[in-house]
Amino acid sequence: MSIKRVWQGFEAVLHALVLVMSLLLLFTSPWILIGRQLTERAGFWDLFHVYGGLLTAMVAVLFLIKVCKGGQWRLFFPWLIFDVKPLLSDVGGLLRGQLPHSGGKGLISVIEGVGVILLLLVALTGVAWFVAEPANALTWRHYHIMFTHGFIGFIVLHCLLGLLHIRDFFN
Repeated sequence: MSIKRVWQGFEAVLHALVLVMSLLLLFTSPWILIGRQLTERAGFWDLFHVYGGLLTAMVAVLFLIKVCKGGQWRLFFPWLIFDVKPLLSDVGGLLRGQLPHSGGKGLISVIEGVGVILLLLVALTGVAWFVAEPANALTWRHYHIMFTHGFIGFIVLHCLLGLLHIRDFFN
């Protein structure tokens, strides 16, 4: 089996893996008791959160590669090349009561791109918290929690947009 075929198979499950790991980490996070660093008395959920989070950080980077592969980044991050006309068109349509359609470089794709950025920020700050000196760890913890709250908002919005996508099948 070639590396390309293995990657294609892995690509097919990346979105689901990001979803499952993110939800597991989010739903179990109230049970973790980590301040500055992981201690030798850390419980199962603390260990799961840290090492599951490190795994999810690696998966998030692979997800970014998948999203950006073959020029797809232009769909999710069109503002990087100042291509904002489809986004502004969708926002204008919303103001007139028209729901945006999925696909293209419009509002829904840009929101998905923001979700990828938030996922990476959660991952980056989690890794930084893990490797930080104890004196700086609480700062990284604060940023990790802040970006996590943004990512939770994105997940809710992403689910609502998924319902809009289902609507597109019937039009």
